[in-house]
Amino acid sequence: MADTPPQAKAKAPADPAERGRTTIADGVVEKIAGLAARDVLGVHAMGSGLSRTFGAVRDRVPGSSRSLTRGVKAEVGEVQTALDLEIVVDYGVAIADVARSVRENVIAAVERMTGLEVVEVNIAVTDVKLPDEREDEEEPEPRIQ
Repeated sequence: MADTPPQAKAKAPADPAERGRTTIADGVVEKIAGLAARDVLGVHAMGSGLSRTFGAVRDRVPGSSRSLTRGVKAEVGEVQTALDLEIVVDYGVAIADVARSVRENVIAAVERMTGLEVVEVNIAVTDVKLPDEREDEEEPEPRIQ
């Protein structure tokens, strides 16, 4: 009896999940993280004062939408990601508790949606929103002359 040559043996088809590669762009992870961070009670806004000011101007341009990635920077590898977030918190909240909740919510959302391992979430609290402060995004009050 002759041996069957190796190339003639039938190969079992690979698992469909292993037939190709999936890459996830930094911007995708940034959007997911931005939405997850904004869902946390005590987070007033995302980004530094300067980025919020430019964002408010950009948001007023017809056809543009609010930037979901403002205040979020992601570095995405093949299986892991790291995130840097800039947040503005509401006055009176416990900042450490808000940061912990943001971290937990962001990690859960990113890992669930992308399958990437979140190795770190660095949070910079850039401002505190006081109850009597005007919103950056509000239209300026009309001046009567």
